[in-house]
Amino acid sequence: MARIRIDMPENYLFSTEIPVRISDINYGGHLGNDAVLAMLHEARIRFLRHYHYTEMDIEGVGLVMSDSAIVYKAEGFYGDSIQVDVTVGDFNKYGCDMFYLLTNKKTAVEVAHAKTGIVFFDYEARKISPIPAGFRDHMVKITER
Repeated sequence: MARIRIDMPENYLFSTEIPVRISDINYGGHLGNDAVLAMLHEARIRFLRHYHYTEMDIEGVGLVMSDSAIVYKAEGFYGDSIQVDVTVGDFNKYGCDMFYLLTNKKTAVEVAHAKTGIVFFDYEARKISPIPAGFRDHMVKITER
């Protein structure tokens, strides 16, 4: 079976730390896959807030996650602090991808590489919306620095 491969970017626009809670631990005694997806969500919210956006208001439209991929590199354990580096890329007419690099803050070991597909959505009209030009222009500008 073919394995998922995520081509991770070299530079990130935002970094945050998220602790591994006891509720994030699965029956195998390590960080569960559902908890990693929740960490991505938390990091995405913090990233957007940093740039004065929310998931429901990015220049008048919201967003929905269209897909996700996670490649696990190492285990995470209760009490670890995970640094999540976030950036955006692969822009298209209706969205972009968000990339997440999860690293154990203490050991500097990469825990996971992840990507979520983001589609912009007009919640009032209940339909997808073109990517807001201001958001795209701003993100492209700061990624080129």
